[in-house]
Amino acid sequence: MALDFKGRVAIVTGAGGGLGRQHALALAARGAKVLVNDLGGGRDGSGASVSAAQAVVDEIRAAGGQAIANGASVTDFDAVQAMVRQAVDAWGQVDILVNNAGILRDKSFAKMDIADFRLVLDVHLMGAVHCCKAVWPLMQERKYGRIVMTTSSSGLYGNFGQSNYGAAKMALVGLMQTLAIEGDKHGIRVNCLAPTAATRMTEDLFPPDMLQAFGPAAVVPAMLVLASEGAPTRTTLCAGAGGFEAAHITLTQGAFIGSGPDADEQLAAQLAQVSDRVAEQVPGSGASQGSNELRLARSA
Repeated sequence: MALDFKGRVAIVTGAGGGLGRQHALALAARGAKVLVNDLGGGRDGSGASVSAAQAVVDEIRAAGGQAIANGASVTDFDAVQAMVRQAVDAWGQVDILVNNAGILRDKSFAKMDIADFRLVLDVHLMGAVHCCKAVWPLMQERKYGRIVMTTSSSGLYGNFGQSNYGAAKMALVGLMQTLAIEGDKHGIRVNCLAPTAATRMTEDLFPPDMLQAFGPAAVVPAMLVLASEGAPTRTTLCAGAGGFEAAHITLTQGAFIGSGPDADEQLAAQLAQVSDRVAEQVPGSGASQGSNELRLARSA
C-alpha cells in the first residue's frame, strides 16, 4: 500500500537540491503540503539565495502539489521560528519535519580550523535543534508529529577528514534518542536517516559508473517510512542504492570487576569479556546501563 500524506504539512530543510529536493518532491507527490527551506548557499555554507527553494516549489506546483519557499538559515533560531509561523499561517499546522540542511568543511583534524568545526556543528546539530524546538509545541498540542534527523555513516562509524561532520551527525542520534522518549506520550515519533547518496555534497566520492545507482531518489523510501503515520520511533535507517539497513547503539553483557585497588589491571585482563558482543542489547534508555551494572554487582 502506498504511503499517504494527504492532509499533512511538512517542512524539509536543505531542500533546494539533492536529497532534500527529492524528499520534498516525494512528500508533495503523496499529498503533503510542503514548506521547502534552503539557504541557497554553497556546500561549504557560503552565500545565500532563495532561488533554489523556489525552483523546487515551482516543480511541486507544476505537478499539482502545494508548496511554499523559505530561505532561512537553520542556524538562526528567530528565522526558523518565522519559518514555522509561515507554514502555520499558510496551512494551520506542522506534522512532519525533515532535518536535512547541512554543509561540508572537510579537512583532517590536525589541519582543521576551529571555526570550521564549530560552523558544521551549528548547521547540522543546532540547526536541527532550532527546527525541533520551533515545531515541538505545535506537535505536542496536536498529539502528532514525525521528525526525521539526517545522520550519516561518518557519525555512526567515522570517516577520515570529517571529525566536525561526524561529531555533528552522531550528536543527532543522541538528540533523536531523547526526543523520541520525551515525545512518545505526545504522539511524536523521532527517527534518524543515514543516507548514502551522490549529491552536490558527495558526488566526487563515487565512481562515475555508480553515480546513477546512488542517486538521492533511492534514499527517499526510508524517509517516507520514517515520516509516515505508521512510523517507528528511535530507529536509525540506513539507505543507499536500493539497500536498506538499521543501525543500533548496543550494550554488551559486560563483566563484574569491582572497585578494588587492582580494578584497572582486572579490567585490562578481562577487556575481551567486557567487549564480547554475545547477547548484547539495544537499551531502551540511558538508564539501562546503570540497570545492567546493578545486575552485575548483585550477581557477583
